[in-house]
Amino acid sequence: MTQVTKMTLPSDRDITGRSFGEEELALLREVIESGNLFTIGGIKAPQFEKELAELFGIAHARSVCSGSAAVHTALGALDIAPGDEVVSSPITDMGAISPILFQGAVPVFADVDPDTLNVTAETLSPCINDRTRAIVITHLFGNPCDMDPIIALAKLHGLPVVEDAAQAYLATYNGKLIGTLTEIAAFSLQQTKQMTSGEGGFVITDDDELARRVRLWADKGWGYGDAAPDHEYLGLNYRMTELQAAVALAQVRKVKGMVAQRVKMADMLHDLVDGVPGLRPLPITPGATMTYWKFVLLVDEEELGVGPDVIGKELKQLGVWNVPRYIRKPAFMCRQFQERNTFRDTRFPYSSYPGAPDIERLDDYPGCRDGLAQVLVLPWTEKYEEEHIRYIADRIGEAIEQARPKTVAAGD
Repeated sequence: MTQVTKMTLPSDRDITGRSFGEEELALLREVIESGNLFTIGGIKAPQFEKELAELFGIAHARSVCSGSAAVHTALGALDIAPGDEVVSSPITDMGAISPILFQGAVPVFADVDPDTLNVTAETLSPCINDRTRAIVITHLFGNPCDMDPIIALAKLHGLPVVEDAAQAYLATYNGKLIGTLTEIAAFSLQQTKQMTSGEGGFVITDDDELARRVRLWADKGWGYGDAAPDHEYLGLNYRMTELQAAVALAQVRKVKGMVAQRVKMADMLHDLVDGVPGLRPLPITPGATMTYWKFVLLVDEEELGVGPDVIGKELKQLGVWNVPRYIRKPAFMCRQFQERNTFRDTRFPYSSYPGAPDIERLDDYPGCRDGLAQVLVLPWTEKYEEEHIRYIADRIGEAIEQARPKTVAAGD
């Protein structure tokens, strides 16, 4: 076998895979030299919000300190209350689910399509009842959910939909930007996202009344700038700092180019691996464009003779980091949900409301179970170039070749 020199691929954990440069440094310097790192009275956060609104073509954007804070702020603005139920995806970050519990509401998990791992109108519908107050959908990996049927379902039941668009910067559905399809959307600026300030997030909406609730809710309910400000209702301090805003402002001015490079390189890898028996890229939702937070392969274990775990192990040894099965298990299988570990031993809110969902079992979610079993997730960054993609594609082929004989031999 020809010996291949390992290539060190760009990583979104350091400067090799992140687009930080003089623009961020210049804006950070302005903030430091101003002496004010506080958003109130600052100039970077308001400018960031203004340019976000322009980017998405919507009326309002509100910066916050994390993606989790963005989801919580959206739910708070929608006035989700104790005893309410909120339908969500089981394949998402815990930061999109915990805010439901912190509102005293009960998360109800919908199954997913096993190929896209996104929720659908068909999987959401059985979860809706007279206690349901909202739906939170996650555009997983930057691949939009099939939104028209979901929006129609929500309208039928009079429910708002929160788009968790943390992984889907500038993705589109039927020509519209993700994040602009429903009443309100939440984004994350965490280190690995398509644009980042390390931590941070924002909420966008076109609804004036909802926008005011967003702004107040993320600022302890206090009406900064009002003629007679007061703490109007319960809220948290989720403000972004001027330091975060400076980096985010530089990033929002680059995001179109960064996303375009991600898509260009993903298209190339798609072409290089398409047609490999037993392996296929994650299918993109019809009518949508995907902007690749990660690149996802679906492994047909029956056809290949090996699953994503075995291929992933070989791939790591060849210098390509990866995550087989993504989150390994859906959110509802975590101890927090299986043991109802919420607020000390109260098991609130599950213990306080009749009809709360039973403990979830994996086999009750066949799409989720089967979908995670076939997933192999590759890291992705805007710093990938053609040489990196060809290297990754070659190593994928090599990993499959090396994994198969070992598996056969082990079974003899």
